[in-house]
This record gives sequence, C-alpha cells and structure tokens, in this order.
Amino acid sequence: METQVRLIVDIARLDPEGEWFRGELSSEILDLQDSEILTPVGGLRYDLFIQLLGTELLIRGTLKQRLACVCVRCAETFETEATDPAFTISIEISEGNDFPDLTAEIREAIILVLPGYPVCHETCKGLCMACGVNLNHAKCSCKKTGRDGRWAALDALK
Repeated sequence: METQVRLIVDIARLDPEGEWFRGELSSEILDLQDSEILTPVGGLRYDLFIQLLGTELLIRGTLKQRLACVCVRCAETFETEATDPAFTISIEISEGNDFPDLTAEIREAIILVLPGYPVCHETCKGLCMACGVNLNHAKCSCKKTGRDGRWAALDALK
C-alpha cells in the first residue's frame, strides 16, 4: 500500500453515487516527532466513503493509527491502536474549491482519540516510589514507612 502525504479529493472525478477511498497517510501529518510517550508505527490508515450531496461533501468512515507508547505507570513500551470508528465530516464545496484537502480534518480526528494517559494494561501496578522497581515483574524490598517522602518539606512546617 502506497503511503500518501495528503488526502485530496478531485470533485470532478468523484462518482455521483459516492465512492470508497482506502489507503494510508504518512504518520508525519500527526506531528508527534517530539513526543516522548507516543510514537506512530506505520502510517495512518483510512477507509472512507465520500459522497457529494449538492454543495456539500460528506465523508464517513474509519481512521486507525498504530502507536508505540510508554506506559505512564511502569515506563514499559507497548503497542496499541488509536481508532476513530465513526469519523464523519462535512465540507461545504464552493466555486473554485474543486480539490478539497481532507488531511487537516483527518489529523484532528485521530489526535482527539490518541491516549492522553497511556497505560499498558488496566491492572498495571507501576513503579515503586522508593526504589523504582517495576511492581508488575517483582516485589520491592523497600520498607514501607507509611509516609510519602515527597511531602516531607511541608510536614516540617507544622
């Protein structure tokens, strides 16, 4: 499958009954190069039905992006998929706008479904706050003091 940089629709060549557009956009459109938590794996896949209704272009379908994520609890890397199963937009077609670019709308839709707090699994125990051991793989040998040392400076103000 060829990866595209933009998804532009040629209104003049669009089937009057509408047609399916399937393909892959470059993950560079997501602009996640500086993210330390989310890294796209492969391109952004789309499966869209596009139809011209009068002066309105109606687009419906599915968007999917594979991601390598860093779990915010245990710092392990895992893969997941961000999916928008009901992507729907409408674009008003005006004179001179015979080649609407859907790339910005697709980018926005997939960014809205990206995990804001990626966790490898719901039962992830995270890291020990004292020694840093991954509690999913081992028990820590720290002594539980019952106090959170991060508040020590405030406790001293009493």
